[in-house]
Amino acid sequence: MDQTAIESSEKSNPTGSSAAKSQSFVKGLWGIRYQVNDVSRSINFYTRQLGFKLDQKHLPAFGQVSVRNLKLILSGPGASGSRPMPDGQQQGPGGWNRIMIQVDDLADLIEKLKKAGMHFRNEMEIGPGGKQIQLEDPDGNPIELFEPDH
Repeated sequence: MDQTAIESSEKSNPTGSSAAKSQSFVKGLWGIRYQVNDVSRSINFYTRQLGFKLDQKHLPAFGQVSVRNLKLILSGPGASGSRPMPDGQQQGPGGWNRIMIQVDDLADLIEKLKKAGMHFRNEMEIGPGGKQIQLEDPDGNPIELFEPDH
């Protein structure tokens, strides 16, 4: 491609031609993977406590649950998605990155989940975008329950 063609391409694509090329391989969001210690326990948590649907179960290594178009992949210690990194670092549950689940009436939901024995990392926070709280799954993976400010 000559310089004139490149400049023309960049003008018609404000993000630049290299950005368009680098993103062209992305077909869409598949899901979110959480590392868990016990896949069966995690499946029970997500399906019974949060209302996810069971899509796949290959115990003890792997499970997949979903709600609407969100897929949550649960990788146990024997799963291919849980294997150690080339430097030997082990993958494990926890951290601060999290899925956000939109809910109605967050305060009421918090009370119901507390009565069911669920563990929260914090108290409900209120900000300019809405209300949120961080719930933990049985392995310590965070889940943000979020009620947007409409």
